[in-house]
Amino acid sequence: MSRGIRSDEARTDRAQVVLVAAAVVAVAFLTMTLAYAQLGYDGDRTGAGAVEIASIDDVERSIEASFRASVRDEATTDRDSVRGDRDSAWRDRDTVVRRIRADVAGDLDRLEGVHAEADRSLVVSFDDAAASAWSEANCPDGRGRAFGPCQSIDGVVVQQRAGEFTPVAAAFRIRVVSPAESTTATVVVSAV
Repeated sequence: MSRGIRSDEARTDRAQVVLVAAAVVAVAFLTMTLAYAQLGYDGDRTGAGAVEIASIDDVERSIEASFRASVRDEATTDRDSVRGDRDSAWRDRDTVVRRIRADVAGDLDRLEGVHAEADRSLVVSFDDAAASAWSEANCPDGRGRAFGPCQSIDGVVVQQRAGEFTPVAAAFRIRVVSPAESTTATVVVSAV
C-alpha cells in the first residue's frame, strides 16, 4: 500500500510542476506582448497624421481643366477633311474621342505623379458606365430638341450638333489611398 500512496504523491507533484510552468510561460508571453507594443517604430504611429488628405474637389478641378483644354485643342486642330462632310464628321467621332482620351491620360499621369510625391496613391480612369448614365439623364431627346443624340464612347459623351459631333462631358472614377484615407468617387466634368 505504501507503494500506491507514493505513486499518487508523485503524480500530484508532477501536476503542480506542470501548472507552475504554464503560469510562468503565460506571464512571459504577456510581458513580451506589452514590450512589443511599447517598442513600435515611431513612423508607424505618426505616419497617418503626416499625410495630408486629398481633396476630391481639387482633383476634379484638375481633371475638368485638362478635359476642357483637350476638347478646345481638338476643336482648333485642322479637321477640314472631317468638317467638309457632315456625315463623315459624326462617323469619325471615335477617332477624335481617342485623341481626347490620350491627351487627358497624359495629364492624369502627371497628376497621379504629383500625388505619389505626397505619399498617396491616386488612380483616375475614364468611367463609361457613369458617362452613359449621365448622357441618358442630361441629353435632351424627343421632338423639337435643339441637338442630335448623345452617345458615350469610352467615358466621353459626344452629341450631334448641326451634323457634327461635339464632346460635351466625360466621366471619371477617382481612387485615393494613403495612410490617412481611402476614397473612391465618380465625377462627371463638362466640356463647357
